[in-house]
Amino acid sequence: MRDLPPPQAGQPPAVPAQRRPPPAPAVATGNGTPGSGTPLNLRVRQAVTERLGYLNDATRLINTSLDPAATVRSLAKVLVPALADAALVHLREPDRPGARGRDRIAPPPELRLHRAEGTRLGLGRRVVAARPGGALEQALLDAAPAGPMVLGTAEGERLRPLFAELYGARALAGLARGTALLALPLRGREMGGRGRRREDSVLGLLVLIRRPGAAGDLHEASGDPARAGRQEPDAVQRAKEPARFDPADTQTAAHLATLAGLAVDTAQRYTRESEIADELQRSMLPDHLPQPHGVRLAHRYLPGEAESQVGGDWYDAIPLPGNRVALIVGDVMGHSLTSAAVMGQLRTSAQTLAALDLPPHEVLYHLDEQAQRLGREQHLATCVFAVYDPIANRIVVANAGHMPPVLIHPDGRAELLEDLPAGAPIGVGGVDFASQELAAPPGSALLLFTDGLVETRRRSLSSGLERLRERLSGAHQHSPEQLCHEALRILPPGDRGDDIALLAAAFDGIPANDVAYWYLQPRHETPGRARRLAGHALRRWGLDELAENTELMVSELVTNAVQHAKKPVTLRLVRTSVLRCEVGDDSPQLPRRRKAGPEEERGRGLELVAKCADSWGSTRLGGGKVVWFEQRLPLRVHRG
Repeated sequence: MRDLPPPQAGQPPAVPAQRRPPPAPAVATGNGTPGSGTPLNLRVRQAVTERLGYLNDATRLINTSLDPAATVRSLAKVLVPALADAALVHLREPDRPGARGRDRIAPPPELRLHRAEGTRLGLGRRVVAARPGGALEQALLDAAPAGPMVLGTAEGERLRPLFAELYGARALAGLARGTALLALPLRGREMGGRGRRREDSVLGLLVLIRRPGAAGDLHEASGDPARAGRQEPDAVQRAKEPARFDPADTQTAAHLATLAGLAVDTAQRYTRESEIADELQRSMLPDHLPQPHGVRLAHRYLPGEAESQVGGDWYDAIPLPGNRVALIVGDVMGHSLTSAAVMGQLRTSAQTLAALDLPPHEVLYHLDEQAQRLGREQHLATCVFAVYDPIANRIVVANAGHMPPVLIHPDGRAELLEDLPAGAPIGVGGVDFASQELAAPPGSALLLFTDGLVETRRRSLSSGLERLRERLSGAHQHSPEQLCHEALRILPPGDRGDDIALLAAAFDGIPANDVAYWYLQPRHETPGRARRLAGHALRRWGLDELAENTELMVSELVTNAVQHAKKPVTLRLVRTSVLRCEVGDDSPQLPRRRKAGPEEERGRGLELVAKCADSWGSTRLGGGKVVWFEQRLPLRVHRG
């Protein structure tokens, strides 16, 4: 950047003398009088235009990024060497949670060195805590420029405590006599109410350094090694002069510090909001998946690029009665904090609806209704909902405008379930959904995923789906974790703008000889018959040690079911790594455990089940309910 011409009498120089290029040789002007090559007012206009151009370019560079670190780097680049020999950027450390006490008194502020351009000053003390009542704390409270000061002068001695607290007296003493320093506050936005207080609006300090004898530096910067290797007489004279920041330089630096403070404030706010949104989304996703018997599950979630806002992808697995499991993957359209919030509400609704044991298409229908009640704006989401039954080796799937799942058959053939009724996205309203039942024999697998896996900036959706199908062909012997890994291998490097959710299920099934199932008429003699049937099944399985307790609990549950049932009662025993017993009837009223009084003859059945079983519970099933309990198998017959 070229600088202003020599000042007139009584006018302060616009830039320091050591940064002014040598004056142009005198030539005859148009009217024949000797003078400078350009009229003075034209030179002034050119210099002002160049300075405004410099400020315009600096403003653009400072506001280029929403990353605080990139903003600080841009600030240092526009200042060095155009306005200073070195620049240091210190930013306040954020308050730690709970740092403010009941009296709301904040601890002393801490400044961290985020950038040192053109100097090693401060590298030994990257974090500095302001002393209560010290010069640094006062400078942050005043929110005004400190300096400029020149080391070795009276003004410099007055401001020395501030810089000594920042960098240490020993490091400050290492600076050459005549070095000029200028400290400028980086101020963010002040907010009223419960927002940022005025004393907290200063985000940090910008320190600029000019060294004495910058004439040699100027020659070195100009790229002329011959001139840099020798000192001319006027350069030698200027090398003895102290450096300084004149009022015009101070105003220019203060203007850039104001812009930088606002840019850093914006970047920090954006970063905090992105972190909150990301944490919100992750808190709404399951930390781990259940591992029901007969199926192995794995999942992956990959957030989008740093430049992308948080998305609304989600996945879930919900255990259901009868050893079944519901598998869900969905994607709320849009990328915002609202998308993450809507995702959380839909996931919660899906869990509630799945617990009612509704068919998959009914679950999607009610989710569609729920989405239309989530505010004035229309919230759209795609979703695929599947229920796997390991005993029947069947899977029922319904789709609401989502990516077709990939079914991997036992022979290794991978099939995109594109024939599923696609339906419209959730939130459109007035659309019917349909379920389709498919065979899922042992050895098969299912992969549910969101569109971020198959659609990228440089790859169409159709080619991505085909690429995924080809990649998963022959992966029938892979574990669910390996399926997720193989699916992610189709992603090209550095080409991912959307988040990705994967849910893989490997179907093992439960053998038929590990299941015993009966329909029992609701009669008075039914509990006794249920006891005998359960005892025979356990002895056939070699579980004689569990027979007595199991017969007792079966008798209690069947007795309760017979009292409320109008249709046949169901009794099912399933042997896996545990023994599970399920008793179902057509009454939707769920039993509640209570403590019976000493004179009461009824109300002790569930209390007995709770004490004898390792776990128990009840859930609605269709128009009725199922009450179940589980017991661990003896170690000698543990099926693992």
